[in-house]
Amino acid sequence: MDKKIKSQMDKKIKIVIWNEFVHERENNALGDYIRTIYPDGIHRHLAHALAAQDLQITTATLQDEAQGLPPERLDDTDVLLWWGHCAHDQVEDALAERIALRVFRGMGLIVLHSGHLSKPFRRLMGTPCRLRWREVGEKERVWVCATGHPIVQGVPESFVLPHSEMYGEPFDLPGDGQVITMSWYEGGNVFRSGMAFQRGAGRIFYFSPGHETYPIYHDSNVLTILGNAIRWGTPTAIVPERVTPSPVSVEPIHTANPLANLDTSALHQ
Repeated sequence: MDKKIKSQMDKKIKIVIWNEFVHERENNALGDYIRTIYPDGIHRHLAHALAAQDLQITTATLQDEAQGLPPERLDDTDVLLWWGHCAHDQVEDALAERIALRVFRGMGLIVLHSGHLSKPFRRLMGTPCRLRWREVGEKERVWVCATGHPIVQGVPESFVLPHSEMYGEPFDLPGDGQVITMSWYEGGNVFRSGMAFQRGAGRIFYFSPGHETYPIYHDSNVLTILGNAIRWGTPTAIVPERVTPSPVSVEPIHTANPLANLDTSALHQ
């Protein structure tokens, strides 16, 4: 086998699982209950549950230095998983912008559960990302809508989550997304629970099941979907950052510049 091809095959996908890590640390009865499901945090649970030979998984939290994603770490990430719920406003705007630009260059982004209201996701969607919700522990049935899509390979036509937080339509998303899964809830609501998007060179997958008070990330079908999404979202290449000034034209310009005698540099800072 060609050494270059073998090197590419041996290269692991670099994954960062980011979690705001707030609910699991709460010093109250609810926090105690959540820790019975995710004793080490959702991020560490997912890192363990998704571990595979082709993945190099690390974790990050809001409490870490640089909120877990300093520029050099983000620039070395192939796929970022993002779980957030009650601390969206604490995420720095500059970090959200760096994540969005990294996606445009090719990084995959998997947004989980309440991450629909996160700054990076809303920045990339360009919409409010609002939805209906209800938390009464009702049953959720997840239906596969995109049969044959890589994200749902190995997943049955439908599967049931015994207890879930209801997310319902209408869901403020742009119209260019592909519906991968649709969920029905015991209370009668339906929801586009798995949505795939392309932004620049990067792929985005939003998947709603994953409320912190239920063992949804222990479900084998959910884990299969997330593992598939990681590999689907892995970039074939990271494109260079765009250089927007283009002072040299590809063809000659014969039209006289009416501003030739003025310094216009201040207009473009």
